[in-house]
Amino acid sequence: MHWQSLIVALLVTACSAYAMWTLMPAAARRTLAQWMLKLPLPMLLAAKVERAARATSGCGCDGCDRSELKAKSAAKANAAQPLTFHPRPPR
Repeated sequence: MHWQSLIVALLVTACSAYAMWTLMPAAARRTLAQWMLKLPLPMLLAAKVERAARATSGCGCDGCDRSELKAKSAAKANAAQPLTFHPRPPR
């Protein structure tokens, strides 16, 4: 029974830490990540923490607004499109 309680306590602690990290505001997460980078972390964890320590632009675009596809889709959106009216089905 003792090992089972220890495993449950570890799982609950890990899930709580994940939930706090996910729901934490970005500024607080960035500050905490910068503090964690001073600690000796494994390479895999350090890479994720380093990514979280960098400031983001505020949108999830990652450069998609500079692509040629946007110019093509903007031209297509500006083209005239016919309206189609669908009658309501009888009740």
